[in-house]
Parts: sequence; C-alpha cells; structure tokens
Amino acid sequence: MWASAHSKVSKTFADLPLRRETIEALTTHGFSSPFPIQEMVLPIALSDGDVIGQAKTGTGKTLAFGIPLIEKVIAPLDSEWNAFESKGLPQVLVVVPTRELCVQVTKDIDELANNRGIRTLAVYGGRAFEPQIEALNNGIEIVVGTPGRLLDLYRQGQLKLKEVSRLVLDEADEMLDLGFLPDVEKIFTSTPKRSQTMLFSATMPGDIIALARRFMNQPIHIRTQDNEDEGAVVSKIEQHVYRAHALDKIEMLARILQAEGRGPTMVFCRTKRTCQKTADDLLERGFKSAAIHGDLGQGAREKALSDFKAGKSDVLVATDVAARGIDIDGITHVINYQCPEDEKTYVHRIGRTARAGAAGIAVTFVDWDELARWKMIDTALSLGLAEPEETYSSSEHLFEVMKIPAGTTGRLTKTKPVAVSSPVKSAPPKKTERVRTRNKKFKSDN
Repeated sequence: MWASAHSKVSKTFADLPLRRETIEALTTHGFSSPFPIQEMVLPIALSDGDVIGQAKTGTGKTLAFGIPLIEKVIAPLDSEWNAFESKGLPQVLVVVPTRELCVQVTKDIDELANNRGIRTLAVYGGRAFEPQIEALNNGIEIVVGTPGRLLDLYRQGQLKLKEVSRLVLDEADEMLDLGFLPDVEKIFTSTPKRSQTMLFSATMPGDIIALARRFMNQPIHIRTQDNEDEGAVVSKIEQHVYRAHALDKIEMLARILQAEGRGPTMVFCRTKRTCQKTADDLLERGFKSAAIHGDLGQGAREKALSDFKAGKSDVLVATDVAARGIDIDGITHVINYQCPEDEKTYVHRIGRTARAGAAGIAVTFVDWDELARWKMIDTALSLGLAEPEETYSSSEHLFEVMKIPAGTTGRLTKTKPVAVSSPVKSAPPKKTERVRTRNKKFKSDN
C-alpha cells in the first residue's frame, strides 16, 4: 500500500495519542509540530503497522520512528515494569549503517526517552567491547547499532535479541551499498518475537523492496512529497557548480569560506588523503578546520565532530563516511571539493545543509577529468547544470555569485617571513677540497 504526504502540517504533537512524558520531552527540546514524514508515519506506527518510510534527507525520519518506539517500550518508571518478565533485555533494535549516524540516532532517542528511565545504548565498532557489554548486562531497553558490531555481540552471547519486538532499519539504501545485506538478513532472522518492522530510506532501490517483501508484514509505503519541491534535492538548497583546476581549488575554497553569511561549513572529499591535506591546508591559512575520515581513530573522529558541533571549529572536512548521520543545525554551506561518485552521494552530501526547513548553499568543484561523472549526476537528478563554468579563484563571477568581499585572498593569517641571512663572500675552495667534496658526495649517493 502506498501513501503520500504534502508539506502542509496541520497537527501538533499534543494532538496525537502520545504519553504525557513524550509530549513533555518533545516540548522541552523544541518540537511542537510534526514534519510531513512524521505526521504520516506516526498514526500507522503507533497502531503497530509495518512502515516503509521514504523521504529526503533532513526531513525528520529519526523522530518518525523514534517516537513510536519510545511509546511502545515498557520502561523502568512505568507502572507495568514490576510485572514485566523481560526486564533489562532489549525490546527495540535500530540498525544504522555508520558510526556517526549511530551516535546521532542514539542521542535523539535518548533525549525523548530518559524521562521514563528508558536506557538507550549505542553499539558500534572502533570502540572497546567491554563498556558496551557492561551496559548490556546492566539492562538496556533500546539498542542502536551498526550491523557488524551488533552481530559480533550477538555471536558472543552478550546481545540478547530474543525479546526484541520492534526493529528499525535506518538509511537502508546506504546499508545495502556498504555490503551489509547478509548481516541485515541475519539480524532479521535473529529476532523471532518481532511484531513491528520499520524501514527508512531516502531512495528505494529494488534490493530494499525485495527485503521488505521477505521480512515485513503488509507494510505501508509512505513517501513524502512537496508540491513545490519535486526534485530529488531539497529546493531550499542553492546549488552552484564550477569547473575548477586542481591546483587552484584550495584557493577557491579559502575565498568561498570568507563569503558573506557563511556559517558552519562541511567540505567533502573522495579520498582520505585529500581530506586530511585539505583540512591541514585550511588550518595553515588560518581557518578553524577539522578532518573526519576512515584513517582516524574513533576517538579522533568523535572529537572532530564534537568540536564542530560546539563551534570550536567551523569547517569540517570529511570523506563520505560522514555524509550520513551528521545532523547539525545551522550548516550554511556544503562544498564538494572533489566531485561525488554518483547522484546518491551528491544528494546525501548536500543534504547536510537546508535541514528542517532551513536554506543552504551547495558548491561543487568539477575538475576536467570529472566532467563525464558530473554530467551523469546532473542527468540523473535533472539539475540543468551539465556544463559548469570554467572558474578560478580570481574570477569575477565567483566573487559576485558567492558574495565574497572584494579584495579577499585565500588567507586569514599572513605567512611568516623566512629569515634570510646576508650572503658572505668566501674564497673558492682549493682543487684538493673540490675533489674531496666530490668523492664524499659520490659515497653518500651510493
């Protein structure tokens, strides 16, 4: 069954059949009215129906499944707790593709759930097993995790799935892209008491439909749609594409970062090496930048992310490992320093801005050898930007379109002058000294 929603929201959360504690938590965190995906999903999910939710990134999918999960959990502070036979065993499992998304979803759910004593745990790789095992032994109601670590703990007998009644797959298309399909199928078959399954994704490829048919019970497919926003990308994102020279891109980037109204910014690179080098170059030029990529340890990745959220840095340079799961209000610009691999990556990258109804700016640099790839992305998304204008850091149109103040250079700090000592004239070496020097150089070279 299919259902669709338009952008007009007519209800508040207080109008929905939710617990008093849930409404209070929503109000405390500034949520008064549901977004379209939430307005459509909540009545079905609260009635225990299976749901396939399809909506653009940044439109509120987490609360669409998070609120029903919280409502259905039997919590330590509930009157039913004393008679509950499965105290401390996970009742809800949320599966996500990346560590960053795992942390974000856990935080969002915990904010709404802890006033009933509901315990939520993030389970992901790159961290020691022991604290996660200890938390599971102490009792957990909601587990949010990445497939690999979830199955590791399950096979060790530390994660009990026998009482899980509700299962959510978030960003399911990314899960399949990363090769997690066998793990996801194993998780499905390891939850025998599952009475509700919800699957959320920005896109809906055939593999996901096949998965839904195998493991879901007559799911209702909900796709939100805005009458004024028919494209794959949120219409409030102002998109710019420039044909840029590889050696000039860092200078272009540094000047764009000084544009009027520029706030927290994400810069995306395809490779880990380029990501780290770009962040280092920006630091050297005086910008508050940080990097997040796969070669960094989990602690370093989380510190870079927390510094960015706290405003200690305002430029986060990332590989696509961070294209999902970073939900930070106020990101004004997303800059694709290297052209994305495909249209899905492009959509998820630039979806870090213009979240929850805000506006944003996306800039993509396309090198000469990336033109063919960009044209495929443009065609797939019907952007009308197939021929990027050749642009340099000194181009007048770059300054005008991006609102860069006249005279801006690519540096916030001046380069330190290199001390040069005065040349001292000396007599030419004698012939024997020249021969000795030549012999010494020959030995060192060999």
